[in-house]
Amino acid sequence: MSQYTQYLESYGKKAKAASMQLAVLPVKIKNDVLKTAADMLISRSAEIIEANCRDLENAKANGMSPSMQDRLRLTEARLSGMAEGLVQLMALKDPVGNVIGGHTCENGIQIIKKTVPLGVLGIIFEARPNVTADAAGLCIKSGNACILRGGKEAIYSNLAVAKIFADALEANGVSPDCVQLIDNTSREVATELMQLNKYIDVLIPRGGKGLIESVVKNSTIPVIQTGTGNCHIYVDEDADFKMAIDVIINAKTQRPSVCNAVETVLISSVIADIFLPAMARELIERKTQLRVCEKSMAALAESGCEKLDMTYITEATQEDWDTEYNDYILAVKVVNDADEAISHINAHGTRHSEAIITENYTTAVRFQELVDASCVYVNASTRFTDGFEFGLGAEIGISNQKLHARGPMGLNELTTYKYIINGKGQIRQ
Repeated sequence: MSQYTQYLESYGKKAKAASMQLAVLPVKIKNDVLKTAADMLISRSAEIIEANCRDLENAKANGMSPSMQDRLRLTEARLSGMAEGLVQLMALKDPVGNVIGGHTCENGIQIIKKTVPLGVLGIIFEARPNVTADAAGLCIKSGNACILRGGKEAIYSNLAVAKIFADALEANGVSPDCVQLIDNTSREVATELMQLNKYIDVLIPRGGKGLIESVVKNSTIPVIQTGTGNCHIYVDEDADFKMAIDVIINAKTQRPSVCNAVETVLISSVIADIFLPAMARELIERKTQLRVCEKSMAALAESGCEKLDMTYITEATQEDWDTEYNDYILAVKVVNDADEAISHINAHGTRHSEAIITENYTTAVRFQELVDASCVYVNASTRFTDGFEFGLGAEIGISNQKLHARGPMGLNELTTYKYIINGKGQIRQ
């Protein structure tokens, strides 16, 4: 028994008890809690932003990159977005208690299959305080208690947002233990939390590759993997060039620190000489570094790349094809055709979000059928992989595995089912 066992078990016991109340809570009360929390995110925005400023000051002092600071930052607009996510959840159907199957056996026993909450969710995440609101809102609406453990970079922001939900729950007569945030951000606590299988039913990590690998390796709780996004865009020989450049710029530069940002662009060799310099020019204007393959470098040289700022262009290494940069850096590779692009994506992608830009219907369909990812796009930015954008309300994360959920995980993905069996004294012969 470690020094943290009793500390963590207190969270677990309270969450397990609270989950019993939350599992049978009427949808009206759950929605009332969400409405109260949404209103508080706006009315108490000053105290949340003040707490966030403390995190940002520490982040700057510790040398956090500008793109990661952006990921950490909360503004009035982002708090409004978080509140809107809760309002969207209110409008969605209650995922709990829905009959999804059933029949009556020959012996008269009636079997009903209906949806129920998972129970207690453990969620480990890094420097994105909006996850606290997304996770809490989704868990409340889906009837799950949650134990949240955020990174030290966002501790003050996370505590402020978690307090909003505790107050909203209490204001509506519901146990504030339904949403708990662990206030100890040490690695030892995170590791021991992964062993709390007596109380936590499912563990969800949201963060970088290192965090997810650590959870998968150390957890004795069933894990749903989310987050890692080594996303690709393949520009086919039949692509609309302007569309392709617009999509790539959006997917790379709008918010480079998020998991659905593009990290590698693959370009058909048929169009590389013409398309690549045009794309490079637009990206370099936006201060994006390019890590390019040998064929890409040759194509740029042949096009008169003296017009480009070559300080932004370096030769790619093998490591670049497997890197999630979370920054203004893009890997670029010339491939022979769509089949080579598909092979590259399936070898190096993280099964998150992949896209093709093409006007060729046959190529588009083949790409969507053969690429192994939770979300596969034709002629659209990978940045749309998001529960809010998909119309699901807030999301708990993007699952890039195949069991039990895949893609943006909304309300329905946070439920399981049970069989309800009714008889009249039947016994098995």
